[in-house]
Amino acid sequence: MSMYGIFSASQLDTSLEKTKGVLDQITSTFLSGKSILTFIIAMAIAIILGRIIAAIMRRIARSVSRTADKVQDLKEVNRLRRIETLIVLAVALIRMILVIMAVYFWWVYAHPNQQPSALIGASALVVIVASATVGPILRDLAYGGVMMAEHWFGVGDHIRVEPFVDLQGVVERVTLRSTRIRGLNGEIIWLSNQNIQGVRVLTKGVRTIALEIFVTDLDAGLDIIEETNLRLPTGPLMVVRSLHIMSKIEVGEGLWHITAIGETAPGREWLLQDYARQIMMELDPDDHPIMKTEPIAHDADSDAERRFARTVQNARKSPLQRKRLPLPQSLSKPLKGAKRAGQAGKASLAAKRKQYKKIQ
Repeated sequence: MSMYGIFSASQLDTSLEKTKGVLDQITSTFLSGKSILTFIIAMAIAIILGRIIAAIMRRIARSVSRTADKVQDLKEVNRLRRIETLIVLAVALIRMILVIMAVYFWWVYAHPNQQPSALIGASALVVIVASATVGPILRDLAYGGVMMAEHWFGVGDHIRVEPFVDLQGVVERVTLRSTRIRGLNGEIIWLSNQNIQGVRVLTKGVRTIALEIFVTDLDAGLDIIEETNLRLPTGPLMVVRSLHIMSKIEVGEGLWHITAIGETAPGREWLLQDYARQIMMELDPDDHPIMKTEPIAHDADSDAERRFARTVQNARKSPLQRKRLPLPQSLSKPLKGAKRAGQAGKASLAAKRKQYKKIQ
């Protein structure tokens, strides 16, 4: 027999003996009856305590939610929703802490002669070996922690999740690992936090739609809006608030501009943007139509309007807009038609000049 064969056989025997020793140690420490029983009891106590604490905290969360539903101040509602979100998030954290404490107690009680630091080393080894399984969970925890720290959204908010096209609904539950959303059709959607690249939060919970109508008869135009409201389906998931008149202005001789605003559930905007417009067109008599144009539908959010109004004001302050351009030649001198028209022509020319200067 060659020296290489003897050396290989001796190495093999040594490896087998070491492996046997490791298996015996694992069997005596981790797989012994006392260790397994202690682990089961510790985990059972942790799970039961977690459920009891979770039930109590969820009752508190429901109480906060009912209070938020009764409050009329939007700022107070947002504050209560943040509290509800933190309570729901604390349930998951407390359960995790209880499990960690149960594992620590099991290790200390079942292995009194070994240092607790060995448990940390063993845990690190398990994480390294099972990184393919633990990695996604750790990423979920990291993403969830960032979202909660920056207050992206809370329980009760209606969100639209990016980059998914149709994934939207009301947030029912938030943890560090996942988010549960209830869709408009009642579906429950579970989403891993690492898959949430961005969210669109509808802070008020409804979509506000405005309809602009130009009519030749004010009373008839108001009647059309009332008749339209009678044909619109109402409810928490349909038209939340029927069309109501915001303004009615006479913009010309025999021409009135009516602005009507309504609110719908998120995802039901078509009820006012399409269906209500179609009803108005059908109610307008064919023989004597009163609407000069089709109704114009657009979003009408007061907060967005204030923000954009500020942006427009800042745009008017730019250096390019400060220098006033000269009047066009057609407006700098009176036209022949204005001379022939007399006072009315001069008034029309003055109005055009004023409008031009306002634009500039």
